Amino acid sequence: MIAVTVAYFAAGLALYLFQDRFLYFQTPEVERDDAEALFLDRDGIRIKVWKVTSGNDKAIIYFGGNAENVANSIPNFKHALAGYDLYLMNYRGFGGSGGKPREKDLYGDAQAVYELVDQDYDNISVIGRSLGSGVATYIAANEEIEKLALITPYDSIQRIAQKKFPVFPVALFLKDKYDSVSRAPQISAETLIMIAENDGVITRDHSERLVSAVTMIDPKVITVKDASHLSLSNTPEFWSAVDGFFRMPAN
Repeated sequence: MIAVTVAYFAAGLALYLFQDRFLYFQTPEVERDDAEALFLDRDGIRIKVWKVTSGNDKAIIYFGGNAENVANSIPNFKHALAGYDLYLMNYRGFGGSGGKPREKDLYGDAQAVYELVDQDYDNISVIGRSLGSGVATYIAANEEIEKLALITPYDSIQRIAQKKFPVFPVALFLKDKYDSVSRAPQISAETLIMIAENDGVITRDHSERLVSAVTMIDPKVITVKDASHLSLSNTPEFWSAVDGFFRMPAN
C-alpha cells in the first residue's frame, strides 16, 4: 500500500512538473521567401507573425496546433484562401517567437495580432486548429470578426487531460485550461467546425460538446470520415470545405 501511494504521488508530481511538455511541442524558426516576417513586442517578448499579402481587403488570422510550425501551412492556405491576406502567429517559444507559452500570454499575443490587423482591414476572419482553436475562440468571443473556422476543436484542455488521467485531480494542478466551452455562447460570427471521425487526440465528444455550446448562431459542422487528427488536412474534403466556407459571402 505504501509503495502504491508513493508511486501515485510521484506520478502526480511528474504530471504537474512536466505538464508543459504534454501540451506544448515547440518548433524551430524557419525562413520563407513567400511571406513577410513581422515582429511584435509584447512586454519585452518578440512575437513573430508571418504575413502573406496579395492586395486583398479581407484578412484571416491563423492559430495553429500544439506541435505545428505555422510556416509550413502557408502554401496550402495561399492556394485555398486566395481572396484573403493571411497572418499566421507563432506562439511564444515557437518558430522564432521568444518566451515560453502560457495560456494568458497566448491570448494577449493573439489580441495584439488582431489589433495590428484591425488597423488595415475592416473584414477579419479567424482560423484555429487543435490547440489554436482555443485561442481562436477567445478572439471570436471578444472581438468582432466576420467568420470563424475551428479545426479539431475541444471543449477544454482540462476535460481532455482529466479523461486521459482520470485518477488524478487534474483541475487542481493544471496551469493552462483553455476553457473554450465557456466562451462558445459569446460567439456570433458565422462558424465552421471540422471534426475528424477517428481523432484519437481530441476525441469527437470534446468537439461535439463545444458545438452544443455555440448557441448564438447555428454552426456548420463537418465530420470527415476515416480522418485522424493529423490526416484531416490531407483530405480533399477538408480543403473543399475551407475553400467553400470562406468563398461564400457572410450571412
